Amino acid sequence: MTKTLLVVHHTPSPATRELLEAVLAGANDPDIDNVDVIVRPALAGTVPDMLEADGYLFGTPANLGYMSGALKHFFDTVYYPSLDHVAGRPYGLWVHGNNDTVGAANAVDKVATGLSLAKAADVLEVVGGIDAGVRERAYELGGTLAATLME
Repeated sequence: MTKTLLVVHHTPSPATRELLEAVLAGANDPDIDNVDVIVRPALAGTVPDMLEADGYLFGTPANLGYMSGALKHFFDTVYYPSLDHVAGRPYGLWVHGNNDTVGAANAVDKVATGLSLAKAADVLEVVGGIDAGVRERAYELGGTLAATLME
């Protein structure tokens, strides 16, 4: 049975785009079977996207100590219609900031807790530039979430 991993992201900068690409490469690793990866910009994500997915990856920049307004809009759109329907589904998160990511990561984790999602991997928090080590960790995050759905 094929499972669906929904990737919801806001990637306005080259760094956040690079993280998205690495996460997607990991989620689409050739060793992962029977997982469809659906990608939605945060402002285009819908309630059906949320309800039909078996797991989630969220990506955001840290904007003034908080998740992006676009990702917040996605959560505002899907929260109540999804409540009581997505409990226990796995999720992962990556956050990029120029000097801090803590507030943004905490904010997304609070929403995920409210939805009773299950954290399947440590949050990937990246401050500053993207190097090979960060790309590898992003790849691993994508692969971990997709592999979780294979089990």
